Amino acid sequence: MAAHDSQVEAPRLTTAEFDALYRRLASGASWAAGARGALAALTPDRVTAAALEIRTGRTVTLAAPVETSTGPDSPDPARHTMRAWSDASDDEGLHFARDSFAMNVHGDTDSHFDALCHVIYRGTLHGGVDASSVTADGASALTVGALADGIAGRGVLLDIPRLRGVPWLEPGEHVSADDLAAAEQAQGARVGEGDLLFVRVGHRKRRAEAGPWRTAEARAGLHPDAMEFLAERRVAVLGGDGNNDTAPSAVEGVGFPVHVLAMHAMGVHLLDYLQFEDLVPVCAAEGRWSFFCVVAPLRLPAATGSPVNPIAVL
Repeated sequence: MAAHDSQVEAPRLTTAEFDALYRRLASGASWAAGARGALAALTPDRVTAAALEIRTGRTVTLAAPVETSTGPDSPDPARHTMRAWSDASDDEGLHFARDSFAMNVHGDTDSHFDALCHVIYRGTLHGGVDASSVTADGASALTVGALADGIAGRGVLLDIPRLRGVPWLEPGEHVSADDLAAAEQAQGARVGEGDLLFVRVGHRKRRAEAGPWRTAEARAGLHPDAMEFLAERRVAVLGGDGNNDTAPSAVEGVGFPVHVLAMHAMGVHLLDYLQFEDLVPVCAAEGRWSFFCVVAPLRLPAATGSPVNPIAVL
């Protein structure tokens, strides 16, 4: 695993530069219009072809365990309570253990899926849908409900710490379009049209070994220019083991430029805070970084996001 000489401190973009990048990406994404956005590239033929990635039948989760403890990156953790349980001392009759869960779906710890209605930018959602479609009762357009049948296709994992010869990227470091292309070449895994692209920055490994930190203030992620790579390949879904966006932001005045560019400009659904530590050794052992992948958000018709457990099938 050789070190990579990528520029770690990527250049910041001015508002004008970001606007130009946004317009360029949006104008080239006319094929991704509609409620499913960039998933239009994931055609039945491509799903069928992706099934050929299944060779051993091994399944691997890409989700982290749900976080229920308060911490610097989880001030509002998921709440799990028991509504009923069986008294072990009472062995008479029938009993049911019952649970209740509550979750801040778009937090900084739990693996989740972002629907296209999640990002409101300059008064609209993707495709010019008016932001008034999102109310206190939920959203009426571009919701999780559009993915009721789930997502199934070819997944590709690009491991940037592996490329650079480090265990993880430090908070604030960026992944550029050049990094993605270099990781492709190094791993022998080309990203194609309609693919589910997963980018590892090592967030979960760093958190496990160094402890949690204020992720909202500092985290590794993609530089806005990486969206050029996604646009060129017509990627259907982007998933990361962090937020996908770097903090601090690389764009003045725009806190989450990757979310804006991917979801609002291009219609690419996002998966945030996944974990790839189970998948990496399997891919390395098999000598391949592509696989069949199934993503099944919950049936939440008016929601902007959902907890999710993507499964890689090799």
